[in-house]
Amino acid sequence: MSKTKSAFFCQSCGYESAKWLGKCPSCNNWNTFVEEVIVKGSDKKEKDEWASYKRDPKIKTISINEVSSAEEKRIFTYDSELNRVLGGGIVTGSIVLVAGEPGIGKSTLFLQVGLQLKDIVTLYVSGEESEQQIKMRADRVGIKSEIFFLLTETDTKTIFQEIKKLKPQLVIIDSIQTLQSPFVESGPGSISQIRETAAELQRFAKETNTPVFLIGHITKDGTIAGPKILEHMVDTVLQFEGDRHYAYRILRTLKNRFGSTAELGIYEMSGDGMRAVTNPSEILITQKEDALSGIAIAATIEGMRPLLIETQALVTQSVYGTPQRTVSGFDLRRLQLLLAVLEKRGGFHFGVKDVFVNIAGGLKIEDPSIDLAIVCALLSSYEDVPLPQHICFAGEVGLSGEIRAVNRIEQRIAEAEKLGFEKIIVSRYNAKSLPKQKMNIEVIALSKVEEVYQYLF
Repeated sequence: MSKTKSAFFCQSCGYESAKWLGKCPSCNNWNTFVEEVIVKGSDKKEKDEWASYKRDPKIKTISINEVSSAEEKRIFTYDSELNRVLGGGIVTGSIVLVAGEPGIGKSTLFLQVGLQLKDIVTLYVSGEESEQQIKMRADRVGIKSEIFFLLTETDTKTIFQEIKKLKPQLVIIDSIQTLQSPFVESGPGSISQIRETAAELQRFAKETNTPVFLIGHITKDGTIAGPKILEHMVDTVLQFEGDRHYAYRILRTLKNRFGSTAELGIYEMSGDGMRAVTNPSEILITQKEDALSGIAIAATIEGMRPLLIETQALVTQSVYGTPQRTVSGFDLRRLQLLLAVLEKRGGFHFGVKDVFVNIAGGLKIEDPSIDLAIVCALLSSYEDVPLPQHICFAGEVGLSGEIRAVNRIEQRIAEAEKLGFEKIIVSRYNAKSLPKQKMNIEVIALSKVEEVYQYLF
């Protein structure tokens, strides 16, 4: 009998140690080490034989100049939002990790994507649900496919035996935390199991050129469950987020080896599955009858896509000694900076006011071009005068009160024009680079916050 090898792993970051430690030297968390059996010695030879799919015995070192550079092959799905977020479709041989809150719609989205691919043999491996549960969801989505196959199994050895028989062109694993490798003694969801099963799937994806989607869980503080090495091993990491009380979901890219990490996909959860929202600006702007103070529309950019979003501000007299500053979807420090600019450059006494700022639709925006809209919403609420409904804003505000230029201004103006806005306020420095052709929207170029105030109020 050969010896069984065990080690201690940090449950927070996956740090490996030969002995138990009170404090993890990598992430500095206390009392996070657990003992896990790694590989039973008798299984080592069997594992090495079984793990090889079609490795070429004649592999040799080659010069980088001998490698032919070609565009990666992609599978285009019927989901335009997923295509955009992945950088133009699913790259063959890529491994994609998708994480999100429980019940947000990860399984529904990828079941739908697999069923829509009518000419791609898809294997959906579920360790969490029975075939009947998945069939009920497929019936609700209302898409039928002859080449979509189900496997409810958690043992990776059985999964790979089925894969060898079926030879699928796309594999969806729901979820990586439920899989168990026979070569690791610990239970499913442990650090060594997640690492081992992900490594086996990664090797399969690269050697057979088959794309693999791994659906993953998240921890209570919103990070992806399991060791950080899981995110390093995969090609793309997607975060599926949104409030379960709202119908809208946002698919963000956190890491992408085949495209931009600034992309964003928006979905609407409905009774018959996930619907891709192709024009999100319309849903992010509230349709209202009356003009209300404290609301301004910002022309922002997320990845390659221009978005028009509604910024809301409420300024009230402070009851307590220290005024409140509360934000949702915007950076609190940035708000304090803008309030200081308005106090110093405009003479507005925000120091005795409570200030609340919200980005409508549950979005989190990091684009600095939203500054001007936030400032105008604050001034509108301060004066209690509604802004005209047909006007929008795109500009960054500097510490001296100047309106700074923002990038890709033509796309922002085109989106505002498409949605029927009549005027857009931009920086004077942006206006110099605009083309001279006639547009259906009036571009107002201003250079200072004081000029904006005089123009609007």
